[in-house]
Amino acid sequence: MRRYQRLVYTVPRSMGLPEEQASDVFQVTFSRLLSSVNKLDDPSRVRAWLVTTAKRESLRLLSENRRFASALEPASSSAETSDSATGPDPMAELVDPSPLQDEQLSALQQHDRLRAAVDRLDPAARQFIELVFLQDEPLPYAEIARRLQMPEGSIGPTRARCLTKLRALLARS
Repeated sequence: MRRYQRLVYTVPRSMGLPEEQASDVFQVTFSRLLSSVNKLDDPSRVRAWLVTTAKRESLRLLSENRRFASALEPASSSAETSDSATGPDPMAELVDPSPLQDEQLSALQQHDRLRAAVDRLDPAARQFIELVFLQDEPLPYAEIARRLQMPEGSIGPTRARCLTKLRALLARS
């Protein structure tokens, strides 16, 4: 679960589900994995199985959201009601009805690998990488130096050492 949690959580969020429903998709996906783990023949396919399951559960919730939203709309005339009963499939109006593109899935997998490698760094290197690269807004070197209690001139060499460690971890995974 630790290995794929970010990947699974990203699927419903990228499809436009709110955080609460993304959490529901996450829980359902891993519950189904637990109940189906003995049926999976190829362990290398677990990642694809998780993405597919999360995608299907997200589509189901999006469909429910559409039905709920249409039930809340004011009642229409009888002519409009009969048209909407035979109208387009609500699944066609989803935020993203297409399967995840290979590039998007690949990016999600790379992000997952990178985050796992950052988590395996020693605490000092992990803190450095998080401050330098993983902030919503880039921090100035002066602020990084203050937070890490190091000279500002040491940031460049420290960055190079931390990135070397991170590359080594990524090469091993």
